[in-house]
Amino acid sequence: MNHFNAAHARVFPQHGLSLGLMTPVAAHGLADVAEAQRIARLADDLGFAALWTRDVPLMVPQGPDATASALDDPFLWLALLAGATTRIAVGTAAIVLPLRHPLHVAKSALSLDRISGGRFVLGLGSGDRPEEFAAFGEDLEGRAATFRERWSLLRAALAPDETGRARVRDATGGFDVLPAAQARIPMLVVGTARQSLQWIAREAEGWATYHREEAAQEGRIGLWQQAQGAGEAKPFVQSMLLDLQADPQAPAEALPLGLKVGRDGLQAYLQRVHGQGVAHVMFNLVDNGRPVDEVLREIASVGDRLGGHGV
Repeated sequence: MNHFNAAHARVFPQHGLSLGLMTPVAAHGLADVAEAQRIARLADDLGFAALWTRDVPLMVPQGPDATASALDDPFLWLALLAGATTRIAVGTAAIVLPLRHPLHVAKSALSLDRISGGRFVLGLGSGDRPEEFAAFGEDLEGRAATFRERWSLLRAALAPDETGRARVRDATGGFDVLPAAQARIPMLVVGTARQSLQWIAREAEGWATYHREEAAQEGRIGLWQQAQGAGEAKPFVQSMLLDLQADPQAPAEALPLGLKVGRDGLQAYLQRVHGQGVAHVMFNLVDNGRPVDEVLREIASVGDRLGGHGV
């Protein structure tokens, strides 16, 4: 059954490149709720396709500066943003499935999709922090198999058709999680989740991965397209750290997992990667001192020039 919710068409248009934002946008520590809602409304008004957030169960120090991310529960956070907006999709990138029971994830996903009016995209990953696996009593080395097992039950719990629902009732002694959704919630694999591309192409609605140097990313896209075979093409999603400079002609400089660049260079870059097969780019904005509103309007203007759906 390929009847997807409203988010699918908005984030993955048949033609054009859509743009999204990782949230909280350029926040330090826990984000200010009122400011996050205001930014979400602005992104909605500017035509961005999606607002994304990560699943960070514990504040484990990570990265070269050994800082610890402090993020609210992803489902509650996205419900807040969905309530502040009307059209923009909300998505997870990504829920750490081996650390969550699939029926709990299903309950949250179905609830958020209903509350948002079908604007939810569910991205899922396998996780990589040993401290979290130890704290939750899960097997780090076995997370690939755990991911597949939990994906299967979660997929069934989200299914609008009776076949999937029957499997859930078999697993629960005859009980549903919630009434069946009216349409399918798109499920993405974020990273590889330690799965083969063939498995991802068969099981997921799309694949989201990190920014890479263009030639390397083009190779990854080629492998993704090859893994799908002759079937219907599924979207390739790229996350990207973006330090957007005030000078529109500032040349591109490589950053870990992204770019420092001006508006003109960003437009040229997005044109190239879309030509390679990227369907959606989610920006993780660097706080470089520029007002957030100014940066969002400039990105939206790039989207307008590209003529893509979503921005």
